[in-house]
Amino acid sequence: MPISVHYAARTDVGLTRDNNQDSGYAGPHLLVVADGMGGAAAGDVASSVAVAHLAPLDGDEHSGDELLDLLRGAVEAAHADLLAYARKSPKNAGLGTTVIALLRAGATAAMVHIGDSRAYLLRDGVMHQVTHDHTFVQHLVDSGQLTEEEAENHPQRSVLLRVLGDSGAETALDESVRELRHGDRWLLCSDGLSSYVSADTIASVLAETGDPGACADELVQLALRAGGQDNITVVVADVTKSDTNPGGLPDTVPQIVGAAAVDRKAPTRGGDSPAARAAALTAAARQQKRQVIRDDDADDEVELDLDAPPRRRPLYTVLAILVALAMLVGAGTLGYRWTQTQYYVAPDETGMVAIYRGVPQSVGPISLSTLEEVSDVAVADLPPFVQDRVTAGITTGSLDSARATVASLAAEADPDPTAEPTDEASDPSTEPSTEGTPADDPTSTADETEAP
Repeated sequence: MPISVHYAARTDVGLTRDNNQDSGYAGPHLLVVADGMGGAAAGDVASSVAVAHLAPLDGDEHSGDELLDLLRGAVEAAHADLLAYARKSPKNAGLGTTVIALLRAGATAAMVHIGDSRAYLLRDGVMHQVTHDHTFVQHLVDSGQLTEEEAENHPQRSVLLRVLGDSGAETALDESVRELRHGDRWLLCSDGLSSYVSADTIASVLAETGDPGACADELVQLALRAGGQDNITVVVADVTKSDTNPGGLPDTVPQIVGAAAVDRKAPTRGGDSPAARAAALTAAARQQKRQVIRDDDADDEVELDLDAPPRRRPLYTVLAILVALAMLVGAGTLGYRWTQTQYYVAPDETGMVAIYRGVPQSVGPISLSTLEEVSDVAVADLPPFVQDRVTAGITTGSLDSARATVASLAAEADPDPTAEPTDEASDPSTEPSTEGTPADDPTSTADETEAP
């Protein structure tokens, strides 16, 4: 017996956001959730572009063997468009979006995923999280550095390691092919739901609410009642035999919600709940703190919201934070171990030539080098241009190489820098014969300074 999908897509801007950067799509053969990021407008564009490239795949002419190739091609085309868009203006730099898309042909479904939007499957009364978050905090959990409980409230839980768009990295999708079964219920959602509503509560609603539309509405309301500061998007889809689909006929009209929809500016449905009233008070307080900065060379004004809830960020925009955390939490990582195999020569605090282990850089408050050895060569005793080289730091590949560099510098040092220079031209009678190496011979100085 052929199967069909009974589906519903819902979204809400949330209680504190000014605009909805999520996009959702639900059709008879395609389900998509995309959660955009990258500023007031760029996030809208990113998620909308992703849906625009995926939506044409919603048809029954595909075979199961080509599903992944179709999804992969659409996502790569969206990625290319987002990169081109980001290059047009500096204000678009960093735009990106998560993507989770499920495309089916008959009872075969292919899924691609990047970011932290999630897919859940309720099968035989048990809910399973199908996707794996591509976040820094999830990486810490996977490597045993954080527990699941600690991860829930971690300050960097929204930092993404993979994202579609201007992320500075290659697109790396999680891909899978699955069998759809009669009675399956699928949930695709942005982190506006999963960050505010527990997995147990989500499972209960999926299991107990019959109609997909009513189920999606209930999940959105739960996120709003929990505080709902982020955009919230859910797609619920039931897999049924064609002759048992509610209403007698399979759904055929796609539902598009969020930034990609006509009603993308719809206000929140938070209503007059305690969470909504609290959010309204918070928003009013933030409004009072807003500053207006006027560019002296332009007529535009830019508002800075000093107390807005944090927006999700792709990895490269917080690279310094990630590296600092990696140094603190996982000092044994490969990158840090590599820096500790390096050496360089530079002045110490007293002005002596010293050897340092590491690299001459810092990440935030963290120095990536330590003092290894101090020589008896003073930087002030070196020729001026050699002093400049040492002050800038001379990188070497090993401790032996660093010691050889110090020995070379010692040969350059003036053994008595306090002695008065000899002026042979003004008083030749006071100088002994130089025997072919006059002190004022410019070629002698040039040969010495070119030695390094």
